[in-house]
Formats: sequence, C-alpha cells, structure tokens
Amino acid sequence: MRVLLVGAGGVGAAVVAIAARRAFFETMVVADYDPARAARAVAGRDARFAAATLDAGSAEAVAAACREHRITHVLNAVDPRFVMPIFEGAYAAGADYLDMAMSLSKPHPTRPYRETGVKLGDEQFAVAQRWADAGRLALCGIGVEPGLSDVFARYAADELFAEIDEIGVRDGANLTVDGYAFAPSFSIWTTIEECLNPPVIWEDGRGWFTTEPFSEPEVFHFPAGIGPVECVNVEHEEVLLIPRWVPAKRVTFKYGLGDEFIEVLKTLHKLGLSATSPVQVGGVSVSPRDVVAACLPDPATLGDRMRGKTCAGTWVRGTGLDGRPREVYLYHVVDNEWSMREYGHQAVVWQTAINPVVALELLAGGAWSGVGVLGPEALAPKPFLDLLTDYGSPWGMEER
Repeated sequence: MRVLLVGAGGVGAAVVAIAARRAFFETMVVADYDPARAARAVAGRDARFAAATLDAGSAEAVAAACREHRITHVLNAVDPRFVMPIFEGAYAAGADYLDMAMSLSKPHPTRPYRETGVKLGDEQFAVAQRWADAGRLALCGIGVEPGLSDVFARYAADELFAEIDEIGVRDGANLTVDGYAFAPSFSIWTTIEECLNPPVIWEDGRGWFTTEPFSEPEVFHFPAGIGPVECVNVEHEEVLLIPRWVPAKRVTFKYGLGDEFIEVLKTLHKLGLSATSPVQVGGVSVSPRDVVAACLPDPATLGDRMRGKTCAGTWVRGTGLDGRPREVYLYHVVDNEWSMREYGHQAVVWQTAINPVVALELLAGGAWSGVGVLGPEALAPKPFLDLLTDYGSPWGMEER
C-alpha cells in the first residue's frame, strides 16, 4: 500500500504519528500546500515517509502526485471544500480514496429549514457507479464522526438489535483550553460549516428533511466522568450515510456545543464573518471565514493547554435480540493528557486521525474491501472495532 496523505495540519500530523507505529504500508507521502508543514509532519520518521508540496484544490495536481509516487490510496485530511478535487484526482490516477468529511451541501433556495437542497456527499454519490465500474473504492466519512460513529451504528444493527427505532450520534466533551477565551479544538472553518447549515434529520417514510440550526436541545449524559452536556442538532454526514445501509426509523446527529460557543457562531453569522465568498478590504480580496480562522489559534498547537476528555458515540434505541426494549450508547473516549503523552497530539485531532489509519490497515490486509462510493457502515464492523482496540484505544458500551 502506497498512501498519499493530503494535508499536514492537526489531523494529518496525527495520522503520521499513529501510522508510524504500524507496518501495513510501504510508503506514505505527506503533502501540503505549505512545504514546511509537510516537512514538520514527517521529521524524525522512518524512510517510509516523505514530504511533498501539493495544491489540494487542483484535481490535476492530485492526480500527478499519485502517478509520480505510484499511489494506491489517497487519504484526504483537509477542509471539506477540497473534497471534490482530491476525490476526482484520485479517480483520474486510478487510486482508491478515503476522506473524513464529504462534499459540501447547499441549503434549499427557498425552504432551507424544511427541505434539503444539495446534501452532504451528493456530488460523490452521483458518480458512485463510475467508481464501481472502474473497480475503485471511495470510502467516505471515515474519521471519528462520521466514521467510528457509523461503524457503531452498523455493529448495533448486526449484533445488538432486532429492530431499531432511532440512531442518534451524540458528541460531547469537558475540554478546556488554558489562556484563551475562545479556542475551538477543531478546524473553525469546518465547525462553522456544519453548525450554521440547516441540520438534516432522517425518518422512515419521510426521508431526509431539515430543521433550524441548534434545534431540539437535549441533555445527554456522557461517560468517563464527562457527565451531562446539552446537545443540539447539527448538520453531519452520519445522517446522510447511516440510512443508506442501516435500517432505522429515525437518524439524528447532535453536538454538545455549549451556550457560549453557539452565541459566538451566531454572532459570526450575523456579522457576515461566516461567509466564504471573498470581500474587498483595502484592495485585497479575502474570505471572511478565512480571516476568522487566521485570527484563532491553530487547533493543532493547543494540546499543551487543553484539559479534559472528548467522547464520540452512537446512541441506539429499539428492540433487542430478545424481543425486549433496549437502549445503548456505544462510545470512544480520549483523554487529552493521554494522547499528548503517548503521541504528542491533542485529543480531538488524534481521535479523528486514528480511524482512517485503522481503515487503511483493514484495506491493506483484505478484511475490508469494496467498490463504489461507500460509507463505513457498508462494511463489517467487528474487524474495525477489534483493530481499534489493538491500537490501544478501546471503545465502550453502556446500557441505558
């Protein structure tokens, strides 16, 4: 296996740190628009790793890099605005493809909080047959959420439930960042995108529909000492992926953001600072959202200041295999102190990064295989969960 890792930011650098301990691949080329960042990501690593400079916005450049390095698998670790050129470049070069976020959505032009417009992943699913006909695999949404959360959904359907009433992905944390009044632990560009877009819900008989951002607040109790966190509806890929392969009457995604975080996002939106279209400032054309990102600390640099744990998981309610009502929460917790000590990367980016590495190893060994555009829930969940545990990062389950 020869991997092109596109993006050497927080998640990309964590991918390198995790993959360096495994032996399943021959080469990993770490590519970034900033050559210094790519070089830092591979510094001190073994000869399997190499740095390269790459424009992720150019499908032609991605394809050329794949051909130059004889790449078999492209792992996309950059903002979702670059999904399509990387996806198309991988296809053009005959490589398989993995990402952690899917192609961007566009709200319905007249009824954004009632009906879907262009959904997350629609552009990729539109060419699924082309990928299948070519015998190529695009494994989409294989981070932690989406990713591990989808694996949990499939595991619940296969191993725990006879019938599922609701699958609800629930994400919460008790993380704090010393010295900052506001410091997101993940890409603010991506956070703005998913939190301010109309959230999508799926219901059997109705299909996909939208609601207001931050709607349906609920207090969810997270394990490992995190405790109760208020969660709200947020747009996320699981709602677009899980119903394609896992039978359920309702699918939702809710994120524990907190009142202060929500108010900051609302204020950015009111001021027009969430926009991606460039504006002229003193003769310079600049995207307001890029300005916000530039003003905030790089999430990859916050690990030494972060305290606490982050939890990603999937809550499932329905009828158990014994015919009785059942409710469970399958989850994965990462303690920032542990991830910094063991890998030198903060908990949120590390938790995202481990899952595509596990997936690559399963693909390399043949435990996972497929063609077309697939989500994680299209593949067998047990090999993934077993290998995740083997990586020293076990998952858990609570009966509710």
